[in-house]
Amino acid sequence: MAAGVRHDDLRRRNRALVLSAVRRSVGQVSRTAIAAETGLSHSTISAISADLIAEGILSESRDSVPSAKRGRPQVGLALNPQASFVLSVVLSLNFLSLAVIDYTGGVVAQDERRLDTQSLPREDLIGECVAFIRRQLEDPALDARRVARIVLAVQGTTDSAARAMLWSPITPQTDIPFAAILEKEFGIPVVIENDCNMMAVALRWRDPAHYRDDFIAVLLSHGIGMGIVLKGQLFTGTHSSGGEFGHMVHKPEGALCRCGRRGCIEAYAGNYAIWRNARQHNDNEEPSADVTDADIRALAEIARERDGPEREAFRKAGEALGFGLGSLFALIDPAPVTMVGVGASAFDLIEPALREAIAKTAGGHHSKSISFDTETNELLLIREGCAMRALVFVDQEIFAPGRPMPPPVGGQASLIA
Repeated sequence: MAAGVRHDDLRRRNRALVLSAVRRSVGQVSRTAIAAETGLSHSTISAISADLIAEGILSESRDSVPSAKRGRPQVGLALNPQASFVLSVVLSLNFLSLAVIDYTGGVVAQDERRLDTQSLPREDLIGECVAFIRRQLEDPALDARRVARIVLAVQGTTDSAARAMLWSPITPQTDIPFAAILEKEFGIPVVIENDCNMMAVALRWRDPAHYRDDFIAVLLSHGIGMGIVLKGQLFTGTHSSGGEFGHMVHKPEGALCRCGRRGCIEAYAGNYAIWRNARQHNDNEEPSADVTDADIRALAEIARERDGPEREAFRKAGEALGFGLGSLFALIDPAPVTMVGVGASAFDLIEPALREAIAKTAGGHHSKSISFDTETNELLLIREGCAMRALVFVDQEIFAPGRPMPPPVGGQASLIA
């Protein structure tokens, strides 16, 4: 019995290695390249790839695959887009988005809608999310039986087991066990993730050479958030999703934050805070939920044209972000930072004060070596992170061990032998 268990474990490990190598490749990859990456023998890879092709998980292409050797072109392996599907759902301030992702990571359908997250009662908020997902799963164009995973990204704090939304600034409702609720409704495994963590996951998949050991993703939007990767691992807390960078204190008893406390970084760098300062409103003014991305872009254009309260508002944002990052870099080594969201489109206005503030902190000794990149489309990045989180689950927990999935509609053979 023990030998049989060891054989099954080895088979699962080897299948997982092959699937991981194919997923990391761009387009097609040869069996020779898989052997070089995984260390598996050519005979083992041939046997595993033959099984995965027969099961409908991989496909084989007769198109040429680049090779350093002369002779016949190598046959390429690629993921079969129809092998499985996952849902990437993003719940943010007054906004709900969903994308159906095929097995290659391609978007095959998407939907979005506005809803008043700040005023909806608990059951109504849950009901809206359930109905939104159900509408997509009931679409005749999608075989819902082949949806293997749902990932819901939310602003705020999730539990470390990724089962519930503990707290979010987008709603007064707390401790919502979204995973259990959605699993009961749809019978599909569900995980709840912090949106900024998913930004970090997406960046690593986009450019693994640059985003490798240590890096940081900072959300500059209505809220300020952070995803952190340290020594190649996504940082999460013991009880929560990890870094609540936006709610670190910048000025004790300072400006009112939408979390209800005062002096948070977000109370100076969030969209509503930049708008409040640009309009020279009182720091005690209730944060507005109606500041749009277009409003922030318009303020940035004014700030570029003339010195005034608009430019000062972006300076204050940079100062708050810089002191926060400098304090962080006093605890960890300075790392590459990517600014994400509409605020990244105004980073030219934010960066000077940000760098100046970092240089004044204990973490600023190497401030000139800290690199900053920008990515203005936060939704796309969060969606990609959710998709990759879900697809890796499918690779490792469904296809690697050889668990069956329903056959595709139309009477084709089952994916799993």
